[in-house]
Amino acid sequence: MKLLEYQAHDIFRTYGIASIDGFTAGSREELETIGGRVRFPVVIKAQVQTGNRGKLGGIQFAENASELIEKGVTILGMSIKDLPVNKVFVTPKVEIDREMYLSFTMDRKTKLGVMIFSPVGGVDINQIVDDNPDAVVTLNIPAGNHIPKFMLQYAVDMAGLEGDLAEEFKEVAGKLFTAFVKHDCLLTEINPLVVTGDGHLIALDGKIEIDDNALYRHSEIAEYREEMTDNPLVVEARKFDFLYIPIRDQGNIAVVSNGSGMIMSSIDLIAKKGMDVTCALDLGGGATADRIQEALRIVASNPRVDTIFINIFGGITRCNEIATGIKEAYHSLGAVRLVVRLEGTNKEQGLEIAQSIDGNIEMVDGLYEGVDALAAGSGGVA
Repeated sequence: MKLLEYQAHDIFRTYGIASIDGFTAGSREELETIGGRVRFPVVIKAQVQTGNRGKLGGIQFAENASELIEKGVTILGMSIKDLPVNKVFVTPKVEIDREMYLSFTMDRKTKLGVMIFSPVGGVDINQIVDDNPDAVVTLNIPAGNHIPKFMLQYAVDMAGLEGDLAEEFKEVAGKLFTAFVKHDCLLTEINPLVVTGDGHLIALDGKIEIDDNALYRHSEIAEYREEMTDNPLVVEARKFDFLYIPIRDQGNIAVVSNGSGMIMSSIDLIAKKGMDVTCALDLGGGATADRIQEALRIVASNPRVDTIFINIFGGITRCNEIATGIKEAYHSLGAVRLVVRLEGTNKEQGLEIAQSIDGNIEMVDGLYEGVDALAAGSGGVA
């Protein structure tokens, strides 16, 4: 679960991290109210769960109440990477002396935390990594709830921080790691972590991603979901315990499968053939015919999708149920081409049902054959 920026700042403050404060607004009326409560100049930030907001017009400055209302309304009318902007975060403009980057994430191999730090940060951090990889340090944190002092000192020395500022950085890093552990996070990020004009550190922007499987331990965080601007198909899929994954703003292929590994393998092989997957849907285990119908309806609702690759390895999920769902859903999908691979439990029954479907559907024996069929039908490299 990816939190919105202002929600991340709420958590930062919970752990005592100096953080930018402000007001949220979702309408012209609320912007007018804010105009009488803030000290100008201010920054107006679109609240959506994606990056590059500034480069896409989602972050603007206002010198007075009139500009705040005008620009705020403009941002509220935007969509950024297909996500509608339903809320803006209005904060004071901060005098910045320098910017740094600090985050904690999870090493999937070791199942331990990783500290990523750069003495330079900001909107171009990804370009900085490409141009000067030595400007970024990655430190694997031993098991436990604290960062070893030598790691913090290494980051301080790398950044050239001294005196009170060095101690302030160590404190911020320690508190951010505590938030990472106690809130079951997959990511806690401050970018930029800035040194202000008066020589103190403040989190100017933040990202937090929490493990969905741990939300039952954080009821106050689960409530944030109601305020999210998720892709509407993500919300629709969640009602059926599916995972809908928007992938690219281009392409015409949707992948439907029962497992993240199957989905990632499909996407990788499709990309190697010069084609683009625009979305994917993970069925999970034990999908019934009724659930398959809902899954196909959801992915076919994406206007970019004209081809669906259904890649199923049946264990708990029975191939005959998958095929029955496909058959019952097919004629409600519109002019959509289906490429179907069924393997596993009740495979023969499933193939018999699927082959009885009268329409633009192609059965394949395996993953590679399925990708070749997609390429043959789309002009890709077969």
